[in-house]
Amino acid sequence: MICIGIVAVICAMALVMGLTRLIQWHVEVTEAQRRQEQLTRQYDFNPGQIISDAQFFNADAMNAAEVQAFLDKQNPSCTAANCLKNKTFDTTTMPVSNLCPGEYKGAKAERAGDIITKSARACGISEKVLLTILQKEQHLVSATNPSDFQYKSAMGLSCPDDADCDPQYAGFFRQVYGSARRFKYYQAHEGQYGYHAGTLNYVQYHPNKGCGGSQVYIVNQATAMLYIYTPYQPNTAALKAGGGEGDACSSYGNRNFALIYNGWFGDPRR
Repeated sequence: MICIGIVAVICAMALVMGLTRLIQWHVEVTEAQRRQEQLTRQYDFNPGQIISDAQFFNADAMNAAEVQAFLDKQNPSCTAANCLKNKTFDTTTMPVSNLCPGEYKGAKAERAGDIITKSARACGISEKVLLTILQKEQHLVSATNPSDFQYKSAMGLSCPDDADCDPQYAGFFRQVYGSARRFKYYQAHEGQYGYHAGTLNYVQYHPNKGCGGSQVYIVNQATAMLYIYTPYQPNTAALKAGGGEGDACSSYGNRNFALIYNGWFGDPRR
C-alpha cells in the first residue's frame, strides 16, 4: 500500500509538472506571436512566416521565357556579355532522385532563364524564390559588371563569408540547381536541423551570440528552411533601416529576402 501511495504521488507530481510546462509553453508561444504580429504591422516583416509554403514550393510560378524576360527587365542598361541576362553556361544532366523528382537534362550554352526554370521544376522550388536568393546573395540580377566570384557563389550555397566555396557547388549552374536541391534536403531531413515549423525556435540576430536573439514561433516549413539556409533574423535596427544598414548586431539575409520578394512579386506571405 505504501508503494502504491508513493507511485501515485510521483505520477501526480509528474502530471502537475507536465501541465505546468504546457501552460508555460502556451504563454511563451502567445508572447512570441504577439511580438511577430507587432513586427508585421510596424515593419511588414513576420519572422515566423517570411514566405508561405504555397509560394515557396510553386515550381510553376514562371516559365523559362518569363524568367528570361524578367532578367532583361530588371537590368535593361546592362549590355555586356558578362551580364546574367546575356551570359550562357554549360550544364550537366542531373538524374531523378528522391529529393528532385524531375530530371535536369544538361545542355551547352544554356541561358540563366532556362537554368533557373529547369532547376525549379526538377526539384519543386519556385522560380521566384531562386531569383530572390540570386539577388539577396550576390546581386546577380541587377549587377552591371558581375565578378567571377559572384557567379561562383551565386546562391551563397556552401560558400561561407570567411572561406572558399565547396568546389562541388561552385559555379552558376551548380549553385542554382544545388540550392533548389538543398531546400528539398532540408524538407526531407528537417529533424537534423535546429529550426522547425509549428513550435518555438530561438533565432539569433547576428553570428555574434552576444547580440542576442528571440524566440520565434515558426509558422510553416518554408520559413524554417530559410532559417536553416540563413540562420538569423533581423533585429529592430535592421527593420527600422528598411533596405539600409542597422547596427553592429544587425543581419540582413532574411530581411532582404522578404524585401526583394515583395518588391518584385508582391506579398510573400499570401
